[in-house]
Amino acid sequence: MHVLRCASCDLLLHEMPVTRGFSARCPHCDSRVIKKSSISLSGELAIAIAALVLFIPAQLYPLVTINLFGVPFSTTVTSGSVVLLDTFPFVGTLVIFCVAIAPLLYLLTILASHFSLFIRNATALRYSTKILKYIRHWVMVDVFLVSLAVGCFKVLDFAEVSPDAGLLSFVLLQILTAVLLSRVSPKRYWDAFGQSNEAREESTEIKGEENTLTACKLCGLTQHSDHQHCIRCGTKTEHRVFQSMQKTWASLLAAVVFIFPANFYPISILLTNGKRLEDTIFSGVASLIKQGMYGIAIIIFTASIIVPVAKIICLAYILLCIHFKVESGRKLRMKLYRFVKWIGKWSMMDLCVIAIMVSLIDRGNLLDFTPGPGAIAFGLVVVLTMIAAESLDSRLIWDKYEQR
Repeated sequence: MHVLRCASCDLLLHEMPVTRGFSARCPHCDSRVIKKSSISLSGELAIAIAALVLFIPAQLYPLVTINLFGVPFSTTVTSGSVVLLDTFPFVGTLVIFCVAIAPLLYLLTILASHFSLFIRNATALRYSTKILKYIRHWVMVDVFLVSLAVGCFKVLDFAEVSPDAGLLSFVLLQILTAVLLSRVSPKRYWDAFGQSNEAREESTEIKGEENTLTACKLCGLTQHSDHQHCIRCGTKTEHRVFQSMQKTWASLLAAVVFIFPANFYPISILLTNGKRLEDTIFSGVASLIKQGMYGIAIIIFTASIIVPVAKIICLAYILLCIHFKVESGRKLRMKLYRFVKWIGKWSMMDLCVIAIMVSLIDRGNLLDFTPGPGAIAFGLVVVLTMIAAESLDSRLIWDKYEQR
């Protein structure tokens, strides 16, 4: 009987048949260990091609148009970010990467993975699936779409807003991208690729003690731990990710340092009728409440204040429990870790709103909008907390004392 290890807690499991459209979860940590997608690989390829076709009009055509002082102005996905490259290159580059480069790279690597399967090239498949594994967390089409709605509501104080040609393409792109993000995984491509002769021979004789077996972090194949590289995909095998806790602590502490200027320095500056209005995250939320925009205020407060602080607290709590070898509450910590990884990208909403506002109402001396120094610090907090979450090896949560 074939065995597999849970990628989240490292529990050794017997592989069971799963009906298409259903999944199997680990009884230890409740992570999904097997998923039989209802969409075939050819179906995924068709969706990826359709998303690529939509990507061009979604990026190039205007999303919304405003009528400001009798003059129409429109914005594309990256127009505000391109403007920011001159004065705030880090903020502009970060937004462009998350809403344009990362989605495009994600779709292209899906095509590259299918091509690697077609030509039966393990090396090409290893590189494409490795990119696929890491780039998926930076695809923020959904974050930008919500940010666009928030930005349009804020602009209503100055001008009329109407949808434009590219908005429908962008919404459809988000739907298709969401379908792919929920179904595409490197393991599925490697299962379709099959196993080498060496892997087939070894899989028939996998026996022995639990600690003699290890699972590849990329393709998921369970094999004897004496292999330095995976016998299926060639990825270097590790019992645990090298210096996982050190990397996570370094990123997390750096995020703590930057979270103070991110909240105390102005994140946006609005010049209107000769008045300079500087807003921190807190004062921006307060002004939205004064204007009666309670829904938007709650969204911004949650994404820009609660989420970054919650990520730091949750990760610090998990790391301290690992360090002090706390056994109780492991399932809770695993849920917190999954929550941190899922919610992490939504902190980018404030930066996306800034980019949208810059493209819509940056009109020189009459009306000007620009990020403040707090935007740079806030962007660093977002990036560092996401890196911290990705650096942590969740299997450390479940390790026994004698294994550390």
